[in-house]
Amino acid sequence: MDKLNLRREVSAARASLSPEQLRANAIKVRETLLEQPWVQMAGLVACYWSAGSEPETHGLVFALWKHGATVILPVLREDNDLDWAVYDGPDTLAPGRFGIMEPVDTRRGVDAVRTAALVIVPALAVDRRTGVRLGRGGGSYDRALARVGPNVPTVALLHDGELIDDVPSEPHDRPVRFAMTPSGLTRLM
Repeated sequence: MDKLNLRREVSAARASLSPEQLRANAIKVRETLLEQPWVQMAGLVACYWSAGSEPETHGLVFALWKHGATVILPVLREDNDLDWAVYDGPDTLAPGRFGIMEPVDTRRGVDAVRTAALVIVPALAVDRRTGVRLGRGGGSYDRALARVGPNVPTVALLHDGELIDDVPSEPHDRPVRFAMTPSGLTRLM
């Protein structure tokens, strides 16, 4: 299946999830991630503020922040690259491009993700064999992942059924090291 059709298929499946299922999934993902020692020890975490039927990160971001991590969230630039700014509580967010919530803090630059000890990214699907993730098609997170060191844990958040056997890939696609679903954490590479 090509990327466009896979995006459509996953988006349709996500649209069928009830608000209750989305909440239950978010709790399972958050609790499992927060149990990991390498998550607990991460001083600087790059994450994202979820929207729509994406695996919900609001509680995760808040928990990381309350446990003392510095959390940076993306700010979508005009060229579709990601700048980064510090999350300092739920009152420090405002709608950005496309209505996506972003921190209002000073922008740290596209290279700020290089200093993260943990990087959590969105995905529509991830290939269980290669770690290649399917995004929305803008390449923003592939550019960000290209800046992350090889030993930094990179985690894609998914709903169950989105860790699959064949995600089409292109040379610019960057793999992730872990996939996190409500059913558990999977090491990919």
